[in-house]
Amino acid sequence: MLSEEEKTLPLALLEEANTAFAVIDADLKLVYANPASELLLSQSTQRLYQLNLKQLAKYYHFNPSNIEKVFVDRNSFTENEVTLKIDSSPILIAISATHLSFKDDDYVILEMRCIEQQRKFSQVHYQDHQQKVAKDLVRGLAHEIKNPLGGLRGAAQLLEHELADPELKEFTQIIIEQADRLSSLVNRLLGPQKPGIRAHHNIHLVLEKVRKLVCLNLPDLIKIKVDYDPSIPDIEMQPDQLQQAFLNIMQNAVQALSTNTHQKSQITIKTRTAHQVTINGLPQKVAAEIRIIDNGPGIPDSLKDTLFYPMVTGRSDGTGLGLSIAQELIKQHNGRIECQSVVGHTEFLIYLPMNV
Repeated sequence: MLSEEEKTLPLALLEEANTAFAVIDADLKLVYANPASELLLSQSTQRLYQLNLKQLAKYYHFNPSNIEKVFVDRNSFTENEVTLKIDSSPILIAISATHLSFKDDDYVILEMRCIEQQRKFSQVHYQDHQQKVAKDLVRGLAHEIKNPLGGLRGAAQLLEHELADPELKEFTQIIIEQADRLSSLVNRLLGPQKPGIRAHHNIHLVLEKVRKLVCLNLPDLIKIKVDYDPSIPDIEMQPDQLQQAFLNIMQNAVQALSTNTHQKSQITIKTRTAHQVTINGLPQKVAAEIRIIDNGPGIPDSLKDTLFYPMVTGRSDGTGLGLSIAQELIKQHNGRIECQSVVGHTEFLIYLPMNV
């Protein structure tokens, strides 16, 4: 650790910087971390100073090779997207490493900036636009399909009345059943159009109903853990709609874990109160924060950007409507849903504004 006498004006300025700065010596030991680093890494400097680069990398789950290479090449590098795991949750940072010679010793200065919120904002803005286009297209097609389906079903019923042979009526019944099945699918594609009657309800009662429903057919190797904040007040909602939204998310988690051979498969439902959050572009002083977390294989990169689009699914037997409907129901409650996922940690985060 650098002594107080060794702290020059530049280091004193780093102490006040909002950007996280850290210094690593040639032995790959952390010798300095400013207060912003403590905040970013959620560790005290006393704890950080006990770690070398490889221990830091293992602790925060990142690849240290580029930083080690700076000592060899005596140059610098910048990586715009590095994922760190902070308190088991992945966050995205931009990191720059620069070589420095000081009093015949080699050091590397690390500059770290959290870009999670910036990336989320850009991603949410882009995805909202793309989802609106996709949903408008799907709903347009659904309406085009629904009208002839009604005519097809009506014609089959009229034909059935004209047929004397019971064996022929069997075929008209097949037409009617398949028309009803397709009509049901079309209705799901159109999705919920407006919220029901709202009243103030306890969010935990809704979540407990969902948990009990999921537990009815839960595989033995999957456990559900709850971590509720009882201080959250009642929220204005349509409970059946939010129950459906949470149920769709939970069922996705169960399906993901069902393919996992890990012996400790777990889903965690966590609630907290969040302060000063932005939901759909509007600042909220306080909101209910619901996290549904599983330790499954994670969401494939190819699906992450289109996860909430209708008809997008990673399962051969999936319809791709569950998350799309969940998002629509949460939006109708003026809420926001987002997802972050790496191998071993998939987290759906839902914010619902509270009028308190």
